Amino acid sequence: MKKTLLLVDGSSYLYRAYHAMPDLRNAKGEPTGALYGVISMLRRVISDYKADFAACVFDARGKTFREELYPDYKGHRPSMPEELAAQIEPIHQAVAAMGWKVIAVPGVEADDIIGTLACQAAEQGVHTIISTSDKDIAQLVNEHVELVNTMNGERLDIEGVQKKFGVAPSQIVDYLMLVGDTVDNVPGVPKVGPKTAAKWLNEYGSLEQLVARAD
Repeated sequence: MKKTLLLVDGSSYLYRAYHAMPDLRNAKGEPTGALYGVISMLRRVISDYKADFAACVFDARGKTFREELYPDYKGHRPSMPEELAAQIEPIHQAVAAMGWKVIAVPGVEADDIIGTLACQAAEQGVHTIISTSDKDIAQLVNEHVELVNTMNGERLDIEGVQKKFGVAPSQIVDYLMLVGDTVDNVPGVPKVGPKTAAKWLNEYGSLEQLVARAD
């Protein structure tokens, strides 16, 4: 029987919970809305997707290597609200108390950790389910890895990625390089949208081959 690993993008859960929940506070007046929301979402996802192993992965505080390489990376995003920042440590503690493995590594994003763990698990034949709404993660999908978005119930396997983006999971990186990523403040090629990017990659196979055959 194949084992299953459930990886949750904890940082995306944080913001979703913070913006979705009312202004809840404890007896001391400290904000607890995000804490309550994250716990509720984790209970739901572990109930919906039975797993032998589960980890909740968070962004660590401080800059990442991407910001060192590209200073404008996510440069348009406002800083984390103080009332959310105050709940980070309590959330980590609560998630760990629920029996989840809590992971955060300085200098890298949650996505990078999730990618590493998913690849290592796939090498061992472990089925991995990743709970995220981040389209970057679609590059990881293969016969061992699938994505779930608990916001809309979407579940993406290889066929699902192809249908949604028009390209294979192995082409997602090239696809995003062409169209850019407004969420991360990363520009793409001017006047190249999703349909054009998918058409080119299906015709030429990769961005490298596309550039090599450019007029």
